[in-house]
Amino acid sequence: MRNFVFNAATALTVAAISLQAQQTQPLTLQECIRLAESVPSSVSLARQERDIAARELTQARAGFLPQSRFVNGFTYNSPLPNSREAFSFVTANGIREYSSLLSVNQEFDTTGRLRADMARARVAQDITAAGLALTQRDLRRAVTLAYYRALLTRRIVRVLEDGLTESQSFEKRSKLLLEGGEAAQADVVKASAQVAFLQQARNAAEMEANLANQELASFWTRDVADTLPLADLFEDTPQPPESETIKATPFLKRLEFNLLEAQKRGFQADARRARSALMPQLGVAFQYGIDSTAVRIRDRGYAASVNLNIPIFDWHKARAATEQARLKAQQVDTSRAISERTFSKEYHSALTRVKQLYEQIALTRRQAGLAEDDLRLSRIRYEGGEGIALDVVTAQNQLAQARSNYYTTMANYLNAKADLEVATGR
Repeated sequence: MRNFVFNAATALTVAAISLQAQQTQPLTLQECIRLAESVPSSVSLARQERDIAARELTQARAGFLPQSRFVNGFTYNSPLPNSREAFSFVTANGIREYSSLLSVNQEFDTTGRLRADMARARVAQDITAAGLALTQRDLRRAVTLAYYRALLTRRIVRVLEDGLTESQSFEKRSKLLLEGGEAAQADVVKASAQVAFLQQARNAAEMEANLANQELASFWTRDVADTLPLADLFEDTPQPPESETIKATPFLKRLEFNLLEAQKRGFQADARRARSALMPQLGVAFQYGIDSTAVRIRDRGYAASVNLNIPIFDWHKARAATEQARLKAQQVDTSRAISERTFSKEYHSALTRVKQLYEQIALTRRQAGLAEDDLRLSRIRYEGGEGIALDVVTAQNQLAQARSNYYTTMANYLNAKADLEVATGR
């Protein structure tokens, strides 16, 4: 028993340590997307819409099969006033009528209505499938945007904290020089003003970082106040953009065109269904059982009927509905033409942004390096009595701005690459 308890305690300890390690492991972008897709979201609603559309196809398919039912009924028909043995209404077979009939009805699709219903149900599946793909894409894009925003805001906080530390160090140094009579009071004022400015900027940046963390966490949890451990992509060297042909049209692969094509086929099916009201409809009915004035098994029998429904005049209702569906299909063609121009612009805009931002990354990195050298030299000149405090404060501002520009450019580049993937239909 002691061995069992010891082994169980060891297993629980190992499991707890493993769980804690998993919880503290930094979250990558793909892991954040997986978490967002694993909880109820707009993607879940889109999946439910797809499942609902699948049931519609089952209903449409049932229209081609015979419909059967077993009907039991009793009818009382009042007798004639002058003859108590004769029934009043011709539609009934006697004063008391008992019916117990098994009916089978078969509708032949001579009008094309059932085939149009089947096509419409298949289109509904395609529309919901395209809607699901679009919803998944939009959710992933939203998570990606929130992920990069959280990383950027955290980096800005670090930049301002480093700048604040440097400013506080310079303020302390200037006060010591003032006490020794080697600096002016104006130098201390400039250093203190810089410290106050960076403190305010850091507080604002921390608020933005908290809001960005809450926005990202809200995609999969209600505990949005907990700080997420994120894998910092800004530590990695950005990958160069893939070469894209200017005259290529990859934007035609976007999921929106699948949705438009499905909508067009749906309106075409609606047109065929509306036109079916102008065609003759053939049907067959078969009945077997008892329809008698008494419940007697010997009165059983069967009846079969064939009916042909030929429409003559409906005040142009069917033609108007058909034309309406055709106009809706033409409207989809117009929307597609507009979308092609819009998506072409988005593709080339994203392509231009990716190329330009990738070039700016190297420039901003070099700018940050030069700003660091400028601050170092400004401090040396000031402490050597050859420079002024304004040069140091200016260098501090330039370094913080240069580092912020670098990380902002990195985030914009990663976002532009994500926009390019959407614009190319990937």
